[in-house]
Amino acid sequence: MTGVELLCALVIAVGLVGILVPILPGSILILGAAVAWAFSTGGVLAWSVAGVVTVVLTGGAVVKYLVPGRRLQVAGIPASTQWAGVALGVVGFFVVPVVGLFLGFVLGVYAAEHRRLGAQRAWPSTKHALRAVGLSILIELAAGLVATLVWVGGVLAT
Repeated sequence: MTGVELLCALVIAVGLVGILVPILPGSILILGAAVAWAFSTGGVLAWSVAGVVTVVLTGGAVVKYLVPGRRLQVAGIPASTQWAGVALGVVGFFVVPVVGLFLGFVLGVYAAEHRRLGAQRAWPSTKHALRAVGLSILIELAAGLVATLVWVGGVLAT
C-alpha cells in the first residue's frame, strides 16, 4: 500500500465516522479521497472507480433526503416543522459541541409541533422526526460503505 493509498484510507475512515457523528462532511471526505486517489494513481480503472464512488454517494445523498422526507410527509409533519428542527440544529451545532446538532434538531421539532399541535401531540411527531433522521443517517452510511468497498476494490485491482 502506497502512502497516498494509506492517506486516502484514513480520510475515508474519518468520512465514515463523520457520517455517524455529524461534525465532518462524511460523504464529501470519502468522495474527495477517492478522487485524490484516482488523480494520484491515474488510468481508466482509477477514474472509473472515482466515477462509481461519485454515483453511489450522489445517489445516497438524494435517497437520504427523499425517503425520510416522504415518511415525514405521510406522518403529517409539515416542512415548516422540519426546517425549525434544522435551524435549531445548526444553532445547537455551534453552541454544544458534538451533540448540539442532534439536540437542537429535537428541540426545534418539538417546539414547532408544540406550537402547532399542543403539548400532548408534540412528542409523537418529534419521535417520527427522530426516526427519519436515523433512517437518513443509515442511508448515508450504507452509501458510504458501498463507496468504500468500491474504492478498496479499485485499490486491490491496481
